[in-house]
Amino acid sequence: MNSMVAQTWKRTRRGIRSVLFVFIEVTVVFFLAFATVFAYVYYNSPEADALVTRAQPQTSIIYDKTGEHILYKIHGEENRRVITHDEIPDNIRIATIAAEDDDFYKHIGIDPLGIMRAARENIASNERAQGGSTITQQLVRNAFLTREKTYDRKFKEVVMSIKLEQSYEKDEILDFYLNEVPYGSNAYGIESAAQIYFGKNAQDLTLDEAALISSLPKATTYYSPYGSHTDLLDARQKFILGRIAELGLASEEEVKKALETDTLAKVVPFKEEIDAPHFVFYVREYLEKEYGRDAVEQGGFHVYTTLDYDMQKRAEQILTDKKDHLKKYGATNASLVALDPRSGDILAMVGSVDYFDQAIDGEVNVALRERQPGSSFKPVAYAAAFEKGFQPETMLFDVRTNFGKDGSGKAYIPQNYDGGYHGLVSMRKALAGSLNIPAVKTLYLAGIDDTIDLAERLGISTFKDRNRYGLALVLGGGEVTLLEETGAFGVFANDGIRHAPNPIQKVIGEDGIFYERADEVGERALGHEVARRINSILSDNKARAYVFGTTSPLTVPNRTVAAKTGTTQDYHDAWTVGYTPSLAVGVWAGNNDNTAMRAGSAGTYVAAPIWNAFMKQELEMREDESFEEYTPYKTDKPFIVGNANGSSAYYDKKTGEQISEEKLRKTSKKKLEKRYDLKQHSILYYVDKDDPLGSQDPNFRDPMLPLWDKSLHEPIEDLDKAENPFEIYE
Repeated sequence: MNSMVAQTWKRTRRGIRSVLFVFIEVTVVFFLAFATVFAYVYYNSPEADALVTRAQPQTSIIYDKTGEHILYKIHGEENRRVITHDEIPDNIRIATIAAEDDDFYKHIGIDPLGIMRAARENIASNERAQGGSTITQQLVRNAFLTREKTYDRKFKEVVMSIKLEQSYEKDEILDFYLNEVPYGSNAYGIESAAQIYFGKNAQDLTLDEAALISSLPKATTYYSPYGSHTDLLDARQKFILGRIAELGLASEEEVKKALETDTLAKVVPFKEEIDAPHFVFYVREYLEKEYGRDAVEQGGFHVYTTLDYDMQKRAEQILTDKKDHLKKYGATNASLVALDPRSGDILAMVGSVDYFDQAIDGEVNVALRERQPGSSFKPVAYAAAFEKGFQPETMLFDVRTNFGKDGSGKAYIPQNYDGGYHGLVSMRKALAGSLNIPAVKTLYLAGIDDTIDLAERLGISTFKDRNRYGLALVLGGGEVTLLEETGAFGVFANDGIRHAPNPIQKVIGEDGIFYERADEVGERALGHEVARRINSILSDNKARAYVFGTTSPLTVPNRTVAAKTGTTQDYHDAWTVGYTPSLAVGVWAGNNDNTAMRAGSAGTYVAAPIWNAFMKQELEMREDESFEEYTPYKTDKPFIVGNANGSSAYYDKKTGEQISEEKLRKTSKKKLEKRYDLKQHSILYYVDKDDPLGSQDPNFRDPMLPLWDKSLHEPIEDLDKAENPFEIYE
C-alpha cells in the first residue's frame, strides 16, 4: 500500500515539475518577446529633445455656408506661450496633480495598477474607453501621439513615458505638461489659459482659479466656462479641491476659502474674435465627437457650415432689439433657431440675447438646454391621434373633466388657460385654440407610449424615462430642446420627411475633402396625410381666432405660415414654433435660472412677437408657399367626422329653471349656466380608441368612459362669445 502511495506521489511530482517547466518556459518566452518589442519601441521612439523640435499643429477655420465669412479660428501652437519653472505657481501644480495623477512624484511614468484597472474595464465593456493615463503619458500623447483608442498607441505611450522619465526630472516633466496641454478656448499651456479665463499671468492664479483651470483638460469643450455645462464644471472644480484637501496638498483653511469663492463669476468675458458664438461652439463640439479633439484643434481643417450669415445677423439684431420687450414680461433671455426643413440645415442659431452678458448666463446656449415646452408640444399628440385614424373634424367635449388619480394620488383635473370651457369642439378648433382639456383627451386617445414613439421619430430624444410621463405630457410635462422641437416641426413642414438638424456642409483637410454631406432623401417619420392635417390646423387663422383674434403675432400678412405657442406652468418658459415649407423657426423666452416671468407672460405675448418679427423679415424675401391640402376622410361614424350634435340648454343659476330663447337674449351671461342633454355621450361611447375607424365595438370597460361621460352632466360656462377673445389664451 505504501509502495503504491509512493509511486503515485512520484508521478504527481513529475507532473507538477512538467507543468512548472512549461509555465517557466512560456513566461520566459513571453518576457523575452515583450522585452524585444519594448526595446524596439524604446530605441525607435522620438528622443526626449523632440519635445522642443516637433512640428507645429495647424489652425482649423470655421466658415459660414458661403465660405466668405470666418466665424472662428481654432488655433494650435499659435496661442501658446511657454513659461519657466519659476513662473508656474504651486497652486496649478497641486491642482493638476489632484485632478490628473495623485502618484505623479512616485511612479516611473506609468501607473501599472491603473493600466490593469483600465484594461479590465475595457475587456468588461468590450470597448477601449478607459485610459489609466499618468501626467507623463498625457504629455507623451499630446506631444508625440494621437488620441486614437488602440492598444498599439497605448503600448507606445507606456514605453515612451518610461523613456521620458529617464531623461527628465519630475518637475521638468510637469513643466512640459503645463506648457503643452490644451485648456480649451484656444488656450494651449497654463499661461494662455490664465490670460484667457482670468486675464492674469499664471503665477498670479489663486487656488480656486487653478482648480477650475485644472478641470478643463479632461474635456475642454464640454467643461468650457463659456459653454453650456458650467454647472458640471463647477462640480468638477469642487471635486478637485476636495482631492487637494484629502491629499494634504494645501491647508484646510486654503481649501475652505477656495470652496467658498464663486470662481465662475471671476471668469472674464470671452474676447477672442468669434462670430455666431453659440453656433460655433455647437459646431466645434459636433466636430470633436465625429473626428476627435486632436483632429479639430491641430488638423488644419476648413469647415464650411450651413449657417446663413446674413440671416444669423438679422436674428441676433432682432433679439437685441427685443430686450426691452422681454424685460416688460420679467424675462432676461431668449433663443432662436432657424432650419431648412428640406435638408435639416441649421440656418441660424442664437443661444441667448447676448453671448457676452454674464448677468444672464449669456454664454449658455438655451437652444440646446432641456426646457418644458408647454402647449407647443400639443401638435405631436394630435399627430399621433391622426395616425390612429382620428381627424381634424373629430369632436371632443371641452368640459370640466376628472381624469382620475395622477402619479401623486390626486385627481387630475386640468383647466384651460382662460379658466372656462367651450363645449363640443372639433380637434381642429381645440388644437388651433390650444384648449387644454381636449388636448389631454387627445393624448389619451393617441396613447402616451405611441405619442412618445412619434416624438422620437420626429427627432425629440429627451423622453428617456417613460415612467415619468402621464397625461400632463401633452401640456408640456416633458422637457425638450428648442433645436429638436424646431426640427420636429420641420417634419410637419416637409410633408412628413425628416432631415436631422445639421450644421456641417463640408470639411476640407490638407489632403483634400475630408467630409462632404451628400444630398439625402431623408427618412419618412410621419405619413404625409397626417403632416398635412397638422399643417392645415396650425396655419388656419380662422380656427384660432376665437382665442387669439384675427391679427395675433401668429399671423404674417400675405404669407401662409403655421405656428404654435406654448407656456409652462407659473410662466417659466414661453415658446413659439412655426414654419413654412422651407423655413422652420423656434423661439424660446424666459430666464436661464428658471426664474418665473411675470404672471400672464404667455408664449403669445413674449415669444410670438419675436418669432413674428423674424418671420416677417425673412418671408419678405421669399415667394409665398402653400401647404398641400389633406384628403378628408369619409365615414358614417359621426364623432369622427364632426357630425355629433349634442343638445344643450341654458338655465338660471339661482332658480335652476330653463331659460327660453327669447329670455336668453335679455339675461346676463353671468346669471346663466349651460347644460348638455344627459343622453349625450363622449367619443369613447361610440368608438374604440385604438381602432377608431374600424368595425370593432367600443370598449365599454375603458376606465375613462364613465369619467368622461360624467363630466357632461356638470354645468359649463360658455365662453365662445367672450367680449375680448384675444385676451383668452392657452
